[in-house]
Amino acid sequence: MTSRRTLMAGLAAGALLLSACSGTGQSEPADSGSLDLTIAVVTHGDPADAFWSVVKAGAERAGEDLGVSVEYNSDPDVTKQSELIDTAVSKDVDGIVVSMAEPDGLEDSIKAAVEAGIPVITINSGIDDWEDFGAITHVGQSETIAGQAAGDEFNELGAKNILCVIHEAGNVGLEQRCDGAKKNFEGTVENLQVDGTDTAKASEKITSALQADDSIDGVLTLSGQVALGAAQAVEDAGSEVQVATFDLSTDVITDIQDGSISFAVDQQPYVQGYLGVQLLYLKALNGNEVGGGQPVYSGPTLVTKDNAAEVEEFAKQGTR
Repeated sequence: MTSRRTLMAGLAAGALLLSACSGTGQSEPADSGSLDLTIAVVTHGDPADAFWSVVKAGAERAGEDLGVSVEYNSDPDVTKQSELIDTAVSKDVDGIVVSMAEPDGLEDSIKAAVEAGIPVITINSGIDDWEDFGAITHVGQSETIAGQAAGDEFNELGAKNILCVIHEAGNVGLEQRCDGAKKNFEGTVENLQVDGTDTAKASEKITSALQADDSIDGVLTLSGQVALGAAQAVEDAGSEVQVATFDLSTDVITDIQDGSISFAVDQQPYVQGYLGVQLLYLKALNGNEVGGGQPVYSGPTLVTKDNAAEVEEFAKQGTR
């Protein structure tokens, strides 16, 4: 009986020991909830914009899920965006997520953050420069590849002459989208510059272009808001021009369902905001660097009439 009691006590002690160790004999990791992290998210977009509100929602949800403090700031002016990065560095945050629509204007600030020992993840724009600037990885889509996908889809639709509508001068990512479309589209692609994403103003500019050239049978916009203006311009003109766009909103999805917009190229902005924060959390928690020297692709995916209803469910909750 004494031997049996000794054996049972030994087994119990062994069980307690195993519960405190992993299968490799290593101690269990520290409670991740004990991390006290502040991550700054600095983008070039207006959070009131449908697209950037989704990026912000993704970043803030990641903060909630992981117990991380997320400070989200944005400014379309590259100088002011650079200053926001500098401010984050001065506050000694634990990581910075940044979008780079104009990389040259942000280079010094991002490199200063890295030199200060603050890990950086780039999202959305900047896929060609993140590595040179010292970021861990980039979360987004290749704008060139996304543009090529749009060009291929217009080929399937039978278009021959399309406008590629750029709404933000100097944004290299937007230019890459149009260049990608030109690369794969079998017809003609011409760029059209509009001033911002104001729907009415964009509609007027596109209407003028359609009236000036009746051979145009396709319009590719690079913003969901501009796409609504393009769809209105086509309706007003009573033409058969096919409209497509980059990026989503609930209104864009409605127009896809009723045929006013043929398709949308979705780069999944919620993923960009969420993963940007999550990857910096993993860096702080466990020293992880995700990507292996390559970007992490969040897109592109195509939204058409075939899958619009499914995507609409998520768009209504602000995550697509």
